This record gives sequence, C-alpha cells and structure tokens, in this order.
Amino acid sequence: MLAAVVRFGVMAVTLARTGEAALRGTDTFSYLIPGQNLLFHGAFHADGVPALMRTPAYPLFLAITSLGGLTVAAAINVLLSLFCLVLAWRLARAVTGDDRIALAVAWLMAIEPLTIVFSILLLSETLFLAFHLYGLERLAWFFRTHQLRLVAAAGLAFAAAAYVRPAGYYLPVALAMGLAVVLLRVPGGGWWKAPAVLLISCLPWLVAWQLRNKVETGYSGFSSARELNLYFTNAVEITARLEHRNYFDVRREFGYSPFVGHSGQTYMAQEYVDHHPEQAGWNQAQRIAFMGVEGSKVIKAHPGMYARTCIEPLVSMILEPGAGYFARMLSLKDSELTNGLGTNQGMVHFGINLIKTHPGIAASKAVFMVVLAALYLLALKGLLRGSIGNPYLALLLGTAFYFIGLCAVTAGPGYDPRFRIPVLPIVCIFAAAGLPRKKPAASR
Repeated sequence: MLAAVVRFGVMAVTLARTGEAALRGTDTFSYLIPGQNLLFHGAFHADGVPALMRTPAYPLFLAITSLGGLTVAAAINVLLSLFCLVLAWRLARAVTGDDRIALAVAWLMAIEPLTIVFSILLLSETLFLAFHLYGLERLAWFFRTHQLRLVAAAGLAFAAAAYVRPAGYYLPVALAMGLAVVLLRVPGGGWWKAPAVLLISCLPWLVAWQLRNKVETGYSGFSSARELNLYFTNAVEITARLEHRNYFDVRREFGYSPFVGHSGQTYMAQEYVDHHPEQAGWNQAQRIAFMGVEGSKVIKAHPGMYARTCIEPLVSMILEPGAGYFARMLSLKDSELTNGLGTNQGMVHFGINLIKTHPGIAASKAVFMVVLAALYLLALKGLLRGSIGNPYLALLLGTAFYFIGLCAVTAGPGYDPRFRIPVLPIVCIFAAAGLPRKKPAASR
C-alpha cells in the first residue's frame, strides 16, 4: 500500500507541475517508434528500415500501453513496479527462508528513490526488472526443490528480459556456468542437467532474433547498441581525453545526434552521413560494422586510457543517487545537471562546481546520497553477517557482478545511475539481512 501511495503520489505531482512530457525519458521515442510500427504495421521498423538497436519486447509493450495516452502507460508501469516488489519479496523469501527479511526487502524497495522514479518514467527498466526478478526467483526455488521446470521457467524469463534490454544477453550463459560449478558438488552426477535446461529454454529465442536481423539486414548481432557504444561512447571518450577536447564536440564530429524525438539509430540520421559522406550508399549493416571495427581499434590502441575511462562512470553508476531524475520530473531549474557527472571534469570538480552554481540541487543530491549510503552500509552488514549462504549467495553476488562488470566495459561520461536498477533488489536483500534484529527474550 505504501509503495502504491508513494508512486502514484509522485506521478500526480509530476503531472501537475510539468505535464505528460515529464513521463518521457530521453530514450522513450527510440522505443515508441519501432513499437508503434510493429503494432500498427506488423513490421519492427524505424527510419524506414528494420530496427536493429532496440529489441521488440519493451517497444511493443509501450506501444500497447500508450494507446490510451502516456498517463495510462505510466500508470500501468507503476502497477508493474508493484508486481516487482512482490517478486523481490518472493526472491528474498527463497534465498533467506526468513519471512521477516523478505518483508523488509519489500519495504526497502517501496521507498528506494531510483525505483520510484523508474516506476513512472516510460523506459524499459521496470519491465526488464520484472522478468529479471522472476528468473532469479525461479532459480532460487530450484535450489530448494531441484525441480527442472523451475530452471526452464527461469530460462524463458531471462530470454524475455534480453528482448526488453540487450544488457541481459550474456546473463543466461553466465548463470549456466555458475549452476554447473555449484551442482558439481552435489552427489548424483546430474550436474549438467540444470545448466542444459537453462540454455535450451533461453538461447533459441535469442538466436531467433539474431536470425531475423541477419535475414532482413545482413547484421548478425542481437542489437546494434553494442557497436553504437563502442563507437559513440568508448571511442569518443578516449579520443576526447587524448586530444584534451570536449566530449560532446568530438561526439558530434563522429556523426552522433541525440536520441530525442527519433529512433536512436544515429547511424541512419543525416547528421551521420554528413560526417561520413563515403557511407551514403552503405546499408545499415555496413555502417554498424564500420562502427564496431573503428571503435574496437581505438580501444585496442589505447587499453590503458580505456581502462581509466571505465572507472569514473562505473563509480558514478554505483554512487550517483539519482536526484536529477526527481529534479527533472518536478521541473527544477537546471535539473539536467544532476543526471550524471560533468563531462571531462571528474567527480570532485563536478561536485565543487555544482555546490557553487546550484546549491539547492547539490543539497537534494546530498539527501539522496545519505539514503543510498545507508542502504549500502546495511547491505555490507548483511553480507558480513552471513545470513545468506551458498548457493543463494553465489546467485545474488554473481548476478550483481555481471551487471556491474557490464557497466564498466560499456561505460561513458556521466554513466546513468539507472543501470544499477537490476542490482538494487539484491542490495535490498542484503540490507534487509543487515537490519537490527530483536533479541530473544531472556528466559527466567
């Protein structure tokens, strides 16, 4: 009940102050355009060609839920976020066997600021989290019951999550390897069955989408987001640092145009062709291949610089409290400054400049940071307390490190705190395990 009141309350205030526009994120149109084409025309297209950057699950979900308007879509998103709380509660119950800890997890998730924001914003995080949590919950119960049908359900859930956001693409393989390691220690010799079921129930769906991409465009990957990140994020950041230039100036020279108002397939925009006239006659598969090759070349030529460019954004993703999202939703002045780190100036300099120029925004970030720090400290206490043992500990930590590592290798300037959302339920589980416990009454 508290979660519903808080979320719908924030949504009502947002609509009253800034209108429906505040429900949209920078990426919203990049989902909505191909989703509407799929819904109304039966083709997952954008920019007049098959869409390759977005996978179809969330675009179709958004296209359907927004038929009644963005406010209706946001309300459905809130309801989905409440379902995520139930899934987090069930996951906590499976990994701890303690109803009090599970209930505490639901309370923590109900008031965690970043999950509140993304329960309202029309972005893919909430739908991804629902499938992700369901898959983890099924695997956790498998460890208790050893029923392979639970692993099959988990595999389907992880496939669906990857169709929402390609960030989940490699997770089933990582989890299958972890399952094999854990089950090798179990007598009986059937250690290979659960990993095999997980992969069989998941991988064919991923391969099916890659075959669609190959047949329709010649591109064999799952999503062109990988090549976009290599070229427009990693290569641009390294180049900007080497040449001591502004990140956004270099990005424009590479041919990048913002996502706002279009599908996000930047390589199909006129701005890209203007900076790469030799590619005017190329198809999108050729342009994507070019970005992948050139981005990889820059990284291989400067591995040390690449490693350094990963550290600050990763720290930002972990520590940035997300107050900027609330600021933008409530239409506070210069709220975009709080969405991430300042480009090429580092965290310390950005913090000093923010305090000098926008003390009110700096104060709101400080409050959110205190909440986040308390959550992390409780999580550390819960981890050290040892309330969660293997194989559940391995499942939670392995999943968390997967997403943290993924953010590290793909990070760019001002990496968005939204990318820690898949890890937040795990943090809340450890934090709930770290809460003070009632001492048993002394016997007389």
